[in-house]
Amino acid sequence: MASEESPMLVPTSHEAVYDRFAPDQKRWILSRVSFVGLLAMFIQVTFVPSIPRIAKDLDLTDAVVSVAFSISIFAHAIGALVWASYSSFYGRRTIYLWGMLFLCVGSCGVALSASLQSLLFWRFVQMFGCSGALSLGIGVIGDLYKLEERGTAIGAFFSITLIGYTVAPFVGGAATQYWSWRNLHYFIGAWGLLEMLFIYLSLPETSHPGTLGIDKLPSRRSIHIVWINPLSTLWLLRSPNLFAVNNTVLVVPMAYTIGVQYGITNEAIIGAFFLPNGLGSFTGTLIAGRLSDIVIRRWREKRRGAWCPEDRLRATWIGGLIIVPLSIGASGLITTYIGGPIGLALNVLCLYANGVGVDSVTNPINSYNVDVVHSRSAEATAACIASWSLILSATSTIIVPSIQRIGVAWTNIIAAVLAIIGQGIIFLTIRYGDHMRASIDVGFSTIENN
Repeated sequence: MASEESPMLVPTSHEAVYDRFAPDQKRWILSRVSFVGLLAMFIQVTFVPSIPRIAKDLDLTDAVVSVAFSISIFAHAIGALVWASYSSFYGRRTIYLWGMLFLCVGSCGVALSASLQSLLFWRFVQMFGCSGALSLGIGVIGDLYKLEERGTAIGAFFSITLIGYTVAPFVGGAATQYWSWRNLHYFIGAWGLLEMLFIYLSLPETSHPGTLGIDKLPSRRSIHIVWINPLSTLWLLRSPNLFAVNNTVLVVPMAYTIGVQYGITNEAIIGAFFLPNGLGSFTGTLIAGRLSDIVIRRWREKRRGAWCPEDRLRATWIGGLIIVPLSIGASGLITTYIGGPIGLALNVLCLYANGVGVDSVTNPINSYNVDVVHSRSAEATAACIASWSLILSATSTIIVPSIQRIGVAWTNIIAAVLAIIGQGIIFLTIRYGDHMRASIDVGFSTIENN
């Protein structure tokens, strides 16, 4: 188990494993997995603006079709756990290929859907296929980059994937309005097939030699199929450290709260509100990634080479304690008391600031997950994604009723207070992280195997 006294000044023999790929190769692999992540994020977000048109074409109500959104969240959480668990046994490359296959088939199935039942089934398959992109991508980064380089690499990874989150609502709304939601999903299927081809031709296996489950078998068949319980990955969250930092991020769908209050019903316009938030996330993840690496190096120097994993979480302070609560609270007050174009313009600034703040917190947390359980980095990330999916599902369910009952201002103020409490939990993790890790050891990494 890692502790504050883990020596770090002297390079370990384990560091040689990070020299298997040249810097140019690492950048190419990073770009490939980042674009797969972009596609996955695009698929997740682009469906919502299509709901009214899908409901009309299938002669259903919007509320009924919206069930597919809940199915998407469930499929994303389950799929992330499945793909991450199997990637630790079969390897990243193999699981990427299987995921892309599910994605392509599911996308074509969505496009061909003629009933609610077929739509829900194929949407589940589609989301299941793309759900491993983020956890596998971070797992690949953990395979390629040393401790002091991971934050920057994860920042670059998310800066590309978040392009999908930024443009998907607008593109999804526009494509549905002026093209066809069916053609949109055919396009997604073709995009997935292209990514699958790139992975097959140019993505090497990045897992460290001898670490895969299949490599440890005394003998194996040409086609070796094993059962791995994906829910076992959630057992990592029994660690107080991992549970604390991965359940403190509060994501409020501010673009939709603004749309509700200003009476904006056009999905394309609401989708456009995601642009400043996405640009803020792009900025925040790049800054926070590099900052978390700098923080790790400086605290090593202060400790004369000793490594404390929780040092990386110090990079969350500005985003978690100041930017996130202020942007949420200010948006609530502006939306309530300032109308017209001025109110909307100020809210755009709040959306940008919120994107910066949220990703200034989530980036160091994702890097911390890789640091503390490096051998199971993809699984730790998947557990984190599953946890965040449940939180997002809950907040999405209660946010509109809360606005209707107590108003936008109080809803956002409560969210801001919860964000501050979350940052307080991160502070306690930084302060008492070594004792928390000692209480329940889930196979924490040391500097010798990190």
